[in-house]
Amino acid sequence: MESRVDTVSKWLQPVLYLYGYGLGLLLFAFVAVQRLTIIVEVKGHENLATGSNYIFCHWHNSIPLLFQSSTPRFPRFLRNRPHVWMQHPSWYMKPIHVFLELIGVKKLVLGSSGHDGRKAADDLVEYLQSGYSTVLLPDGPNGPPKVLKRGILHIALQSHVAIVPLRIVASRFLVIKTWDLKQVPLPFSKVCIHIGQPINVNEHTFDHAEQKLCLDLG
Repeated sequence: MESRVDTVSKWLQPVLYLYGYGLGLLLFAFVAVQRLTIIVEVKGHENLATGSNYIFCHWHNSIPLLFQSSTPRFPRFLRNRPHVWMQHPSWYMKPIHVFLELIGVKKLVLGSSGHDGRKAADDLVEYLQSGYSTVLLPDGPNGPPKVLKRGILHIALQSHVAIVPLRIVASRFLVIKTWDLKQVPLPFSKVCIHIGQPINVNEHTFDHAEQKLCLDLG
């Protein structure tokens, strides 16, 4: 059985922390240096209410673009409320967990499909109800790419927190041959984040919300 970051033997914890914080800090430093050469533009601030919390989302392939625009600190539109993010619990994800803490994520909920995902979703709903925001990837963690899974809609329905689609594009990028074809911004490129209008989900608007979310994500 694959070890989780929160169940690693106490004898291996020093190794895990050395691995996690070592690579996590290196990743943060690399992205921060690259950020000096990249212009980030955010459009659609007017769609967000000051002080409200949201479920932000974008497709899995634009993870590097969001990381780049969030380093060394979250952009202003993400700082309205503290953030809680759901993350895969396996030990090898520790550097990413460290990176997320460095850019401003306050809480991590450990779980994904096949790894206590239902409990993690329930925990995430509780945090959202208490005023946290989050960022979800509706086609993750294993695709197919740009095919929306309904988990995000159920989380919005249970928490009564609106979904805000983010369309993130780069003027120049490198495509990594992963299942989602991740886009890594190149130096001296421009990353533009388009903030969509909040989508409220209830039992009567569930199907319409799904269609609108897919359309707004592009």
